[in-house]
Amino acid sequence: MKHTISVLVENHAGVLSRVSGLFSRRGFNIDSLAVGETDDPAISRITIVADGDEHTAQQIEKQLNKLVDTMKVRTLAPDELLARELQLIKVNATPAQRSEILTICEIMGAKIIDMTANTLTIEISDSTVHLKRMHDLLEGYGIKEIVRTGVIAIQKGSVTIK
Repeated sequence: MKHTISVLVENHAGVLSRVSGLFSRRGFNIDSLAVGETDDPAISRITIVADGDEHTAQQIEKQLNKLVDTMKVRTLAPDELLARELQLIKVNATPAQRSEILTICEIMGAKIIDMTANTLTIEISDSTVHLKRMHDLLEGYGIKEIVRTGVIAIQKGSVTIK
């Protein structure tokens, strides 16, 4: 089972290294890792997606709480979070195929950010499931390259992690 963990940490050098080192020392695998400043430049939010059972998730949370730079750790329940990931896709596109690809992009909520004589580069931000669907639709045209960010997530409703 995938677990999405949101961690507030002090924003200074070495914190990310200590967090990722904790995972490697314990043999936990990270599926996705995204880091960015919050509204307070002294605090960063790390969003981690890791695979494992409930016991593994609890162990990860306990170990993260032991780190000196950690301010708050919360595992977000799948039905209580909004998650997005950014993906850039470079796809082969002959002039005859362009209108088909543009239609797919319009329906899927993606946009073209670069165009050459033989390729289109597409930007899409959505859930991991939606990005997989977009990938499947474009695969027949010949995907040349894909770049993805890690998952970022926030809790639904008025609840905040501070």
